Amino acid sequence: MGTDEVVYTLRSDLRKYARAPKGLCSVDKEDVVVDVAVIGAGPAGLYAAALVQQAGHSVRVLEGRDRVGGRLLSVQAPGGRLDLGATWFWSNETRVNNVVAAASLGAFPQHLAGDAMFQNDQGIQRMQGNQVDAPSGRLVDGTQSIAEALTVRLADGVIHLNTIVESAVAVPNGLAIATVKGSWVARQLIIAVPPATAVARINFGGQLSERVYGLASSTPVWMGNIVKVVAHYDRPFWREAGLAGSAFSYTGPMREIHDMSGADGSPAAIFGFAQPGSGVEAPNEAQVVAQLVDLFGPQAAVPDRLFIQDWRAEPLTSPDNADELTNYQTYGHPIFAEPVLDGRAHWASTETATTAPGHIEGAFQAAERAAHAALAGLAARADGIV
Repeated sequence: MGTDEVVYTLRSDLRKYARAPKGLCSVDKEDVVVDVAVIGAGPAGLYAAALVQQAGHSVRVLEGRDRVGGRLLSVQAPGGRLDLGATWFWSNETRVNNVVAAASLGAFPQHLAGDAMFQNDQGIQRMQGNQVDAPSGRLVDGTQSIAEALTVRLADGVIHLNTIVESAVAVPNGLAIATVKGSWVARQLIIAVPPATAVARINFGGQLSERVYGLASSTPVWMGNIVKVVAHYDRPFWREAGLAGSAFSYTGPMREIHDMSGADGSPAAIFGFAQPGSGVEAPNEAQVVAQLVDLFGPQAAVPDRLFIQDWRAEPLTSPDNADELTNYQTYGHPIFAEPVLDGRAHWASTETATTAPGHIEGAFQAAERAAHAALAGLAARADGIV
């Protein structure tokens, strides 16, 4: 049987079996056939796609946003880029460092020098030295440049932006995937978005077991319940006072604060994490600035620009109940290493990593595992879709 005949026969089977669950995709002769489909163009999805492509297989990355990076989000400011998502990587994280080196991304160490501040109900105290920060790496062009570097590795046409996946269901000899832009047929699938977000936003046709669904839906989304605040200034004035730009607070709204300035102090910025809690709105500009003034003095009163990134409000990152998910013991659970959807789909977000879960390195480790599983699945089912 020739290639066209195999594809047509498969599509006929998919039309027959993909009708049942309401809202799932039907498959016709216009559907695109691919060896591996990847949901999500964050670091995990892009890394997995690069590994699949390197192995000589066709791959498509389906991304709901109009950009790559996922929780790697870097915005332009005078003097450079500022990270509204992940910020750091570490020297012992081999995969991240290899990508940074291969792409010749400019890196520099996190600023540590100076004293940190401590804030509680009794007031504010200047600590001797910086007990808040630890040695870590930063990127000149922000962490989103990692995603952009991985994108360059992929062939034209691999990444499909503004393509929200609505359903994914196993049918005989493949997977039927419906998006807002049309249907796909894949031999293997890599789910490179947080498990809780995947089961909340994607219709899997009731094909996930109770234990898988229960684990996925209860696993916290890394940064999913966090509000990240970045205050950009004309210069890092806190350093002039011998301060590190770091603080720990029991009163908030930001609980921990760090220097986010560039390698030479430009762009000058301070950032902090707020975790408002279930049903509580993100801090407003006045609350943020008031805390910064209390900690770092009157020069903090007028930032050039203030970014307040509420990751809870990002439906492609967080489920509606992100604030309620607190059991981080589920990270790297062995069940996430087991394929689902008739053995054809594989979890690949940082929450599923057994190494550095929550880090970019964790995203790469999980992606590596998922890509190898998908490639093994292709080899084992070589008589499936071609």
